[in-house]
Amino acid sequence: MWSGPTRQPLPIIMIRGFAAGDSADERRLTYQGFNDGSVYPQKRGENYIYEGMVLRFIKSDWRYNDATNVVGYYPSQMATPPVIPEELKVFDPHFFSGRIIIDPAMALHFLRSDEPWKSLWVFRYYDLCDRTFPVYGEALVRLIDFIRALCALKSQGAKPKVNIIAHSMGGLVVREAIQRTYPKRSATAADEAINKIVTLGTPHKGVSFQLLKDLRWLPIESANELEHFNPDNQADPSNPTSAVNFARHFPLDRMLCVVGTNYRAYNNQAAALLNRLSPIAGEMGMNFNRSDGLVKLSCAQIDGAPRTFIHKSHGGFDSIITSRESFEIATRFFYGDVRTRLRQVRAQVKRGFDFFGKSEFFFGVSVKPRGVDFELFHQSREAENCYGPFRTGDFSDTDLSLPWADDQKLIWEGYLNLKASLSQTDLVMRLEFYVGERDLFGVGFSDNIVFAKQYYVRAVLQPSLELYLYNSEEFASDDPMRNATPMRQVPGGWEFDVMGTGFTGTYRIEFDRIPETGTPVPLIPN
Repeated sequence: MWSGPTRQPLPIIMIRGFAAGDSADERRLTYQGFNDGSVYPQKRGENYIYEGMVLRFIKSDWRYNDATNVVGYYPSQMATPPVIPEELKVFDPHFFSGRIIIDPAMALHFLRSDEPWKSLWVFRYYDLCDRTFPVYGEALVRLIDFIRALCALKSQGAKPKVNIIAHSMGGLVVREAIQRTYPKRSATAADEAINKIVTLGTPHKGVSFQLLKDLRWLPIESANELEHFNPDNQADPSNPTSAVNFARHFPLDRMLCVVGTNYRAYNNQAAALLNRLSPIAGEMGMNFNRSDGLVKLSCAQIDGAPRTFIHKSHGGFDSIITSRESFEIATRFFYGDVRTRLRQVRAQVKRGFDFFGKSEFFFGVSVKPRGVDFELFHQSREAENCYGPFRTGDFSDTDLSLPWADDQKLIWEGYLNLKASLSQTDLVMRLEFYVGERDLFGVGFSDNIVFAKQYYVRAVLQPSLELYLYNSEEFASDDPMRNATPMRQVPGGWEFDVMGTGFTGTYRIEFDRIPETGTPVPLIPN
């Protein structure tokens, strides 16, 4: 019953997160943090400096335009209505009145651009000085209406959908619009106006510690916002905007949850400490933090929606909002033409069982594409996000603290863009496998590494699709087929084996083609 998605370039709305205090500092930020990037002195070339999301979109092959000043946000209605030129009188007059209005001069400039649908918009909801979620939801829907109407006027065609990138509480604002504001309107459903959503560290299921309001760390004006961080509210089926009700209002496969794991790098040490002191059910107590410094890993996800892990903190330098990983993952989700899934078929631990004590195992994989120095997916002992704990050698346990991504032992679901790859004839990814063990009666992860090895997956695209496994980078040699192990084609994908002295496993990789418009199509049917 949902409208179809597209991977064509569309307007992008960027939405910032929570502001402590009276939000005055946040209102002074021109791009609400989306223009902040990171510098990596140890890297070279394109990987040396990440300019921030706004500038990277402008410099990218998509050549986006900055449309931030086209819409103004005001705490009260403008006393003098603007003069509306003839070209803009086709719009509803209410577009130019109220607290969120189109600026006529900037709108004319915007409409004279060649491709206005390739535009960036920063949703400045704190400029309204009204800190309640219903106001935020109405304001976001109004902005979306503006954007779609402006683009339709230029193209003389149908109103385009928009893509959204939201950091932290910004994702809850998006859900407010989808789950409360749009259902009140009979004309347009959320899935008809919004194409895809990427949330960065959004506390979809709340924040595990609820001491903030009681300790009065934040002013009273933030009270309405804080209620949306309450895990009980997000788990309440009677709450129309709760996380458990999201799937009723928007297709899950069109939201990607990017989950940060590096709590150690978060500059708010008080929040990091409270996360450790406030474990949630199944997290094995205070030995683990399992957060980006503010939001627990399990709380930064919507059940059933795609998710990916990156080893970044909630904010600050090289964080989930200022790192290149978030940009690359978001653009592949928006524009990628291939969806990839990695699943476990079978596994067997061959060593590491403690003679005394009680062993448990953790399994993880990290995924990095060829040609760029960033990961699409990260799991490690340091990130505390490996699947497990497993107490059986074949990983058949069902009661896991950090479970598989679905009930078919899905490890990773990601998106690739062949047009952006180094080669149009093949595709290469590095998979880094890790199996660790600890004594259940000990503290934290032990130093016992059962298995750790890197493999390279190469998909040859022409003349027909074939997959090969490599133990080293020989795919880049003059003879790329030397020491290449063909993968076994099975219903639904291709299988390959990993093995070492302490572990053996069989894994299946699946590829789906993503059409220009519509849902992914498996390259090999089940």
